[in-house]
Order: sequence, then C-alpha cells, then structure tokens
Amino acid sequence: MAGLHTPTDRRRFLLSSGAAVAGAAWALPGQRRSSAADPRPARTGSVPPPARPASGRPAPYGVTTLETTARLTGTSGYRRMASGPGWPLVVRDELAAAGPRRQDRRTPLACFVQLTDLHVADVQSPLRTEFLRAGSPGSWRVQEALSVAGAVSLVEQVNAIRGGPHTGRAPAFAMSTGDNIDNHEMVELEWFLTLMSGGRITPNTGAPASYEGVQNSGLPLYWHPDAGLRDQDKRRGLPEIPGFLDAAIRPVTSPGLRIPWYSTPGNHDDLPGGCLNPADPWLCDYITGARKIFSVPDADVAALARVLNSGDDPKSVVLKEILQRNSAGARSVVADERRRMVTPQAYLRAHLDPAHAGAGPAGHGYTENHLDGERMYYTFPVAENVLGISLDTTYRSGHFEGSLDSEQLGWLERTLKAHSSRYFDADDRPVHNPGAADAHVLVFSHHHSPSMTRRPDAARTDAPRHDGAEVIALLNRFPNVVAWINGHSHVNRITPHPHPTPARSFWEVNTASHVDYPQHARLLELVDNHDGTVSLFTTLIESAAPHRTDLGDLSAVGLASLYRELSYNAPGLADQMGGGVHEEMAGRPADRNTELLVRGFRG
Repeated sequence: MAGLHTPTDRRRFLLSSGAAVAGAAWALPGQRRSSAADPRPARTGSVPPPARPASGRPAPYGVTTLETTARLTGTSGYRRMASGPGWPLVVRDELAAAGPRRQDRRTPLACFVQLTDLHVADVQSPLRTEFLRAGSPGSWRVQEALSVAGAVSLVEQVNAIRGGPHTGRAPAFAMSTGDNIDNHEMVELEWFLTLMSGGRITPNTGAPASYEGVQNSGLPLYWHPDAGLRDQDKRRGLPEIPGFLDAAIRPVTSPGLRIPWYSTPGNHDDLPGGCLNPADPWLCDYITGARKIFSVPDADVAALARVLNSGDDPKSVVLKEILQRNSAGARSVVADERRRMVTPQAYLRAHLDPAHAGAGPAGHGYTENHLDGERMYYTFPVAENVLGISLDTTYRSGHFEGSLDSEQLGWLERTLKAHSSRYFDADDRPVHNPGAADAHVLVFSHHHSPSMTRRPDAARTDAPRHDGAEVIALLNRFPNVVAWINGHSHVNRITPHPHPTPARSFWEVNTASHVDYPQHARLLELVDNHDGTVSLFTTLIESAAPHRTDLGDLSAVGLASLYRELSYNAPGLADQMGGGVHEEMAGRPADRNTELLVRGFRG
C-alpha cells in the first residue's frame, strides 16, 4: 500500500468513517463520518457451525472459517500465527423471519466465491510514495512485496473448495470486485490476469535480477528484512529474514482458478494509486522512468496529507510538485516501460485476450461491444433464474470515492425492470410487468454505498453523478434484489437495507481485502426456503497458506504464510487484537459467517 497515503494512520480513518479504503495504495479512507447509527443489530440469533472432524482432517467440502481461523499468539512484540477456533454461523433475520423448518425444505439456487481488493502490486514503481510513512507507521505495508504469493495461495484455496458448507453445491464461478491491482500499471494487470487464469509470474520490475525499493534503501523508516539495520519495524519486534527480498521477486506459478471468473473494476484498476489523474502526461512519464524518491521533508508529507485528508481533487498536482521539488534526492532505478498506465481500452483488451481465458468465460464479463466506449458494466448469469449485475463505480479523472453516472444508473434501472414482473416506480406506485423474466438479482460493485458520493468528474463534466443513497433507493424498488456485494472498505460488514414494504428490503455484503488484515474472501450460497423467504449464506475463507509460519521457509507456500502473519502484525493492529480495530476490520460475528434472510420476490 505504499502509495499516496495520509500521515494519519489509515485504520483511524477506517474506524471514523462509514466509507473506508483502508490501505489501498493511495486511496484513502472515506472522509465523512457516517451520520446514521450502526444499523446492525446488537444481538442476533445463531446456530452452531458444523463440527470439525475429530481427526483434524479437512471438512467434507473444504476448510472455511467455520472450522478454524488464523489468530495471533503472544501478547507483545512480533506475534506469531497459530490456528484458532472457527467462527459460528449467525442467523440474521432483520429483513425476514427465520422459519423453523426451512433447513428441511430449502433448495440450493447458487454457490460462488467473492474475491476483493487483492491489490497485486509492483512495489518498486517510481510513482509509489512510501515516504508518507514518516507521518504514520500504518501508511506502508511491510508485507506488500508478497502480494502475488499471497494471492496465488488464495486461488489455491478457492480451487480446494468442493462445495458450500450449507448446500454442498460446488462454486460455479468467482467474482473479483475490484482493486485487483494497485498502481494502475500494465505489468500489474498482466500479473493479475495470469494469477486468475494460470501461469508463471515474476513479481519484479526494473532491474531484472535485483530488488530496487525501499526495503534495501538503508532508511530506518522501512523494514529491512535482509539487513541488520535497526529500523523502526525491527524496534517493534519484526524479525530479520535473510533472503527475503530475493525470494519476493522470484517467479511463482499460479494454477489459475478452475472455475470461471468475472472481473469488476475498482479505483486502483482505473486510476494510478487509486486517486490520481491517469491522463496527466508528467505522471505517465514518471511512472516508467529511472528515478525513485524514497524520502521527502516532513513539510511535504504534511502538505500532501492535507490534500488527501480533505477529499479535494488536486492530488495529482500536489504530488507532482513534491516529486519535482525533491528530484535532486531521487535515486536511480532501472526504467521499465511495462509500468505504463492502463487505459480503459487496454484494460478491456487484456481481459479479452485469449491468453488470459483461463476457465472462462471469454472476456470475464466484458465483450467486444465494450470496446466501442469505456463501459465496464455488464450482466451475467449466476445460475438459473439468478442474475448478476456488475457495476463500474469509479471516477475516471481521479478520486478514490465512487459513484454512477446517469447513463449507467438508467441502464441499471432498465436491467432490473427487464427481470422483474412487478416493481415500484420512482413515486412508489406498483408496476406490473408481465412480460419480464423474473430472476433473483445480485448486484456487484467495488465501492460500498457509504463510499459513493456526488462530486463532479473532470473526465465527464456533462454527466451528473449519483451516490450510494440513490443506488439503495433504486434497488429498494425491486423486490427481487437479494443483495449488493462489494469491497473497497477493507472491512467485513453486512448491512440490512430495510423498507416499510418488507419484500423491498435487501442486504449489502461488504468484504475485507486480501492484502490487509484479516485477508478474507467470501463463499456465498443462495437458497430458496420455500416459505416465502430466501437465504444468502456468507462464509469467510482464508488462503490455503498454513497458519503457522516458518521464518526460514522462503518457498511460495512459506511466503504466503508470512504474507498473512506480517499483515496481522501491522503497526498498531497486533496490540489491539480483540479490540476496536480488530473487530471493525474482521467484523463482528454478525458480519462474518451468516445466514441472511430476505423475503422472496414472490412472497
């Protein structure tokens, strides 16, 4: 995440805001505190999870956090990982009553996996601004050089899931809900597509056989795993691991997902650092160039932080001024054209490239028709009579928050009408639409509703923008909408969106990232309870990497374990495990493994 960060610790922002992007390289947590009270219930009903086999062998359909979760041991310093107890299933019935016999009669409708916020990162990029760590230790990730190894282990875990724990049905597909890459670089996009579709990845840029980044800079601001330097992270207990950097840039092979996968764009996919103007020619040249700045004066750190914390948009201008002002202190690195920024057309063409077809589908949601413009939204079949809608919520000119333009909001409304035999118009009048093919609807996006705001988009000055509240109001008009599934916040949180007409209520499922603690993805199962309700089960999964880490094991598996352990030891987090930060990021029990009940659209 060593990008354009605020000096204020990103987790403090995360906890003080309903919209958060905790740790996306330059994208900051949301700047406005939620005005609404937490809508989640203080108490919920629960049922026990399936028992873990006494033999310790994997659960019948693959291990999830119902069986076991990673936890930290010890009380201070660098804390080691171990396996802990699983988390229970929590039944959430705020939107529909839980019938007593539903387990006996329910029918599986769909099973799939959500990945989000992988942040596959070129950590040696000249445009990363790790130096903002001088204002806050939490503004740079010590584990970020291992993002590829960690993501490969997650792919392996998805491949190991033979069936959902509540239906036994095998996952039909995976959806990655954005921030697939970190710096908006073409080389990162190649890594992500290879990760998902299978193949060999060398997570290295610049010098072909050596690392050229902050972790061998000699500056005590950063953790130097290979050196005896008494840096600020070693002072808080992080270990010395000889050979770490050489191992981090070694090739790794991804098996690729064995199931079809889809891709939804996030702000880091569309924007350098998740919040800068991708059309700035100076930044376009700088990112592929041969100079990298490792530190700047405190006054520049503070100046950039003020812009980032304000939510205003001259971020590219201020960053450029800082980089130019400190150019004399830049260090020479090997220039690399592969770091060039990804245009919307290039992003689409890369997904459509047969070399990245993997298990399909061709284009991973995108088609040749998308090349006519810059549209990155689409529909796809989740299962029989279950429709998926993937949205593009990014500001193309540069901002970490999200929104929809009027064209896409109109398309979303038309799509919902086409799959709803009855709905409500904007004036709350019922509409009967007998020609529609009814389907349960699942909506996917990168941004969650609190992080979607109305602000002018310099790339589309003639297009009004629409925020999360407007999307919620639209979805509330269609009784067949079950859930809105998203990421961006790096937090596990599940929010009910009730309506006075119960059938018009739906759930918002917000899932934590795979780069920061707690490094989760979700397995989702949709079932018809045949009592006028449907249930969406949300089961968190971790990567396949062992919980226990061997600091001497620098294999791909060992690095994936270390990736998790380092993320759990982030500055300020390890000391608060079990406290406020831990609960907010991993979520309360009602945000983790749940059964979410909602009225069926025919109910």
